[in-house]
Amino acid sequence: MGHEQDPQQQALDTSVLSEAEANADDVALSPGVTADDPGGIEPYISEEIRQLYDVYSYRHAAALLATEFPDELKDIERALLRFRITKTDIGMPGGNESEIPKKISTTLRPAGWVEARIRGDLVVRMQEHSESFTADGKAQKTKRPEVEPKTIENFIDGHKIDYVKGRVAFDLEWNSKDQTFDRDLYAMRAFHECGLVSAGIMLTRSEKLDPVFREVPQLDRAGNTVKSSVKSKYGASTTWMGKLLYRLNAGRNGGCPVLVFGITPRLIHDWNEHEQD
Repeated sequence: MGHEQDPQQQALDTSVLSEAEANADDVALSPGVTADDPGGIEPYISEEIRQLYDVYSYRHAAALLATEFPDELKDIERALLRFRITKTDIGMPGGNESEIPKKISTTLRPAGWVEARIRGDLVVRMQEHSESFTADGKAQKTKRPEVEPKTIENFIDGHKIDYVKGRVAFDLEWNSKDQTFDRDLYAMRAFHECGLVSAGIMLTRSEKLDPVFREVPQLDRAGNTVKSSVKSKYGASTTWMGKLLYRLNAGRNGGCPVLVFGITPRLIHDWNEHEQD
């Protein structure tokens, strides 16, 4: 959840395409799965949220959450409305100590959203039948005693989701390697296929933050400027909207409906209004 990228990867990101260019390439690679029509989202997600966040819905996640799990969706909207960041938050080193994911946790944890991990053994049963032939050539099958079942231990293991409440899963990725999205979506898919959750929700950075990253200085833990811009820290191969939508368009969530929110500059309370437009 929201882990910072390692320094070697940050250095590589200084030479990658801009986020907008990378997004265009990713969408071009999509095999054809598409998000729900934006008009189908509006009745289910409040206008205030839609003004602050980019919103995408896959497999009718917005409608499902609003009609079947309204309390859980209200929890998420409440957390999103409270969520604000500063330019200092963006410029500071993160890692496991990043303050940005904590801003979500302080609202969701008291509301009953817990970390969840699943494990499961697979029991395999094989039924054998012998076959014989009558004098006229007809085949006859005879059921044999059932073979002793085989148990494959830990067939499902290691799938973790940072926030689960009831049958809804939620995860946040602020600035990790973009492959983290594969882990998150595969976990939601596994929980869904095991019948444990009905829908997932993801929160990540919108590409609209790219101009902010060019202007915000990079700081050390003492708050001193070490670089004129954090752009290299938030490269195109980290967790941002383009990398998530590419994976959803590729169907990596399986049959699990997923609702996605993208953090925009409107959530930075010390970013000038003219800079947002």
